[in-house]
Amino acid sequence: MRPCKIWPVHTRPHKALFPILRRLSDGVFHSGQDLAYEFDLSRASIFNVLNQAEAMGLNVHAVRGRGYRVPEAIEWLDEAAVVSRLDELAPYYSVRVLDSVDSTNSALMAAATTGAPDGTVLCAEHQGAGRGRRGRQWHAVLGGSLTFSVLWRFDGGLQSLAGLSLAVGLAIARAVNRHSRHTARLKWPNDVLVDYRKLAGILVEVQGDMNGSAFAVVGVGLNVSLNEAQRDAVDQAVVDLSEMGVSVGRNQLLADCLRELHGVLGIFRQHGFAALRADWMALDAFAGRAVTLQLPNAQGVQGVAAGVDDTGAFLLRGTHAAQAAYNGGEISLRLDMLQK
Repeated sequence: MRPCKIWPVHTRPHKALFPILRRLSDGVFHSGQDLAYEFDLSRASIFNVLNQAEAMGLNVHAVRGRGYRVPEAIEWLDEAAVVSRLDELAPYYSVRVLDSVDSTNSALMAAATTGAPDGTVLCAEHQGAGRGRRGRQWHAVLGGSLTFSVLWRFDGGLQSLAGLSLAVGLAIARAVNRHSRHTARLKWPNDVLVDYRKLAGILVEVQGDMNGSAFAVVGVGLNVSLNEAQRDAVDQAVVDLSEMGVSVGRNQLLADCLRELHGVLGIFRQHGFAALRADWMALDAFAGRAVTLQLPNAQGVQGVAAGVDDTGAFLLRGTHAAQAAYNGGEISLRLDMLQK
């Protein structure tokens, strides 16, 4: 995913990394000697482990004679905390939080093929090979991103899943808008924007029969708090919740996302995307704007964004007021900035 994209690390995190970081997140200094004793490591190993945290985008303060600390408080993801905030919806989800995984989507896709149940949620503090749409890398920041994947199973086959990524985007925007004075809006087919900067991205992967059983793994990456270097690592304009003045904790935010996803999915299962289309279009960031669609054959098609149809296909109004529908994961939508 891309807001929550993955900060590159070429080796697996040391098994003591996250326990040490949780200890350092209390805001006080801990000496290397005390950490070495607590975690049964050498002081050199403590130093190397914390260098790994720096490589993953987390700022660690080291002061001679005082030790180490994480300067800004981090609310680490916690399964029990998320479940307690789901209240009556807790039975619909099975939440698992990992410190590190190659990709939450890849891991959950593998689990789905071996029988993981509908509503399985996999979250991670760090992804070593996170993925976004169109094969791109997704950069996630330790403590500054929210990255998770959800498994849903469907009886109506792959043909019933048209518009699913748009439905998910609607749910994530609603979850953010519970807490923000700056309205989160939607970009077809799977981005959440604020002031045309990317706040969250969505990756949907499906498997199954066209008319039989099928499942979808939906990955979400959301920017919570990024520093300047982390923003520079992303090849597009981004925004985070901290900049928007949103201070909600990540456990509550994840619970809110799952709550909104539950409501949207209930409608989607019964009536398809058509029943959500009006709500999606009410948050369409590109409605009435001059845009260019970059097609898989590298051809660019220009026109005016006219929303989406009942299947979630993008509608483009051409020079003679005729509308054409476009769909496909390899199509890229760009705003004509001169018309913004």
